Amino acid sequence: MRSFFLSLFMVLFTGLASAQSFTDMTDAEADAFGAAVRAYLLDNPEVIMEAVAVLEQRQQQEAAGNDLELVAQYYDQLFNDGYSHVAGNPDGTIEIVEFSDYKCGYCKRAYPELLALIENNPDIRMVVKEYPILGAESVLAARAAIAVMVNEGDEAYNLFHDTLMRENGPLTELSLPLIAEGLGLDSAKMVETMNSTLVTQMIQSNRALGQQMQISGTPTYVIGANMLRGYVPLAGMQQIVDEAREAIN
Repeated sequence: MRSFFLSLFMVLFTGLASAQSFTDMTDAEADAFGAAVRAYLLDNPEVIMEAVAVLEQRQQQEAAGNDLELVAQYYDQLFNDGYSHVAGNPDGTIEIVEFSDYKCGYCKRAYPELLALIENNPDIRMVVKEYPILGAESVLAARAAIAVMVNEGDEAYNLFHDTLMRENGPLTELSLPLIAEGLGLDSAKMVETMNSTLVTQMIQSNRALGQQMQISGTPTYVIGANMLRGYVPLAGMQQIVDEAREAIN
């Protein structure tokens, strides 16, 4: 918050004193200038809101620029890590990565909309990154899902993933094998594989990538060269996909 107000002051100061160097003022002149600025802002408080808008726009532009650099830097790890599940069209030209957590309410809210997005856009290739950051149940669920994929393939993973994304109950060492059994999956083998070195490495790799890309919450999406940090309704996602398609064409 302190840095925000400091930046805000700099925006105001730049606008009010662009014609004079503050460092060239005497102490008396600096005091007089400060008093004049204070008086001006008290008489024209709307200037503060204008400055806030300018500052927020600058910060958004800076963040967007940083995100573009991050996506370019970690492109292969994002889109071609060799182990994450790929939904939609494996050869699709519109590439999406989703960092998700099975205990994330917004991930669950977005899930049916993502399915609709993929159905409505057959050129989407979506990479699902297991990114458990919301506690022990998140980690257990991610381990179980990856174990299913390792043991029984993408189709089984897709079935299990779909069920967990719609599940609102506890995801525990007791419930996860029961969910797998109910889907006709090999629950015993899943449990055996959940704590394997391979599954651990996959989760650690996703976490390391997320940290490098400054991802602190779920869902987070990468669509083409853009990052979306948080839930975006279907209409907004479709607009971004359309823009990504236009950029390619």
